[in-house]
Amino acid sequence: MHSDTKGENMDFMTEEEARKLAEKNLDNVLDKIDTSILFPGVEHYSGKVRENFILPDAHQRVMVTTDRVSVFDSVVGTVPFKGQVLDEIAQWWFEHTGPLVHNHVKRRTAPVLTVAEQCQPLKVEMVVRVYLTGTSPTSIWTAYKDGLRDFCGNHLPEEMEYNQRLPFVMVTPTTKAEYGQHDENVSPEQILNMGLLLGSRGQQGRILKQLINNSLVLFGAGSAIARQMGLILVDTKYEFGINRFGEIILIDEIHTPDSSRYWEQDDYVDAMEHNRDPISLSKQLVRDQVIKQGYDPKVGGTVPMLDDEGRVECAVRYMMLSQRITGERFEPDTRNVEERIIEPLREMGVMRK
Repeated sequence: MHSDTKGENMDFMTEEEARKLAEKNLDNVLDKIDTSILFPGVEHYSGKVRENFILPDAHQRVMVTTDRVSVFDSVVGTVPFKGQVLDEIAQWWFEHTGPLVHNHVKRRTAPVLTVAEQCQPLKVEMVVRVYLTGTSPTSIWTAYKDGLRDFCGNHLPEEMEYNQRLPFVMVTPTTKAEYGQHDENVSPEQILNMGLLLGSRGQQGRILKQLINNSLVLFGAGSAIARQMGLILVDTKYEFGINRFGEIILIDEIHTPDSSRYWEQDDYVDAMEHNRDPISLSKQLVRDQVIKQGYDPKVGGTVPMLDDEGRVECAVRYMMLSQRITGERFEPDTRNVEERIIEPLREMGVMRK
């Protein structure tokens, strides 16, 4: 299925085509949705990237993946076609990992619209890492260079280098902060002490064990498939919820450039030898852009908005990664927001006509 691991399929959109497409559609992006015309009984809430509409039966939700991009816990603008790319990559991975871990997807009705099973989200994010890297305040490299050698209950040896492979695959959970607040690294023991899961301590312990097992299964499958594409799945996060039947299922997204870090496999050794970052196909590009614009994640403060050059560059990277993962040419939906988003929401009974 992925015999062409370099993504040189002659039918693929080229970077030049993607760049021209992004430049032409800088204003044709989905940022916010007017929720003043919601159908009675529909509940709505906004995430950093997705708009969520809980249907009146309370068993299903409609998720709209916008073109917003978020780094360092702040929305820094929009990127053309990002929502479509994110949705397509997530759907591809949901389909390929569904037999391993049950997920919330019921059906996809449009390029950025997904009907999902309504769940109660668990208040932890399961982060899995296999390299000592990252620039965010919660990254393992940030903690390591500050002298921490016990990271979320995992022992880190001395004298490791930036971007070096870790001695084993590490599960490093974080709290799931409310929108506008910051996630915090936590150990499994802290999760239980803080009562972040559901039920008694014994029940929470069983839930946590399943979350860890599911995360390792998904990461193992993702890493193996990524290798076939010539990519390294460096780290990722998984979110889980409990449905109305009491089952723990995968929610939100999986192995997208927003939730995961990918490196070019063939570039990694050369990058380490020359003390540079490996070629990345992930949201790290966005982080690097805002750092380039003067933001220091250690200091904090207001995160700068992406300029148009950065928006275009990010769009190109997102589209290239979509083709790399799905093995198919990216077919952009260039219709305006009304046609591609609002009209389908009306047809689904989310918004009044």
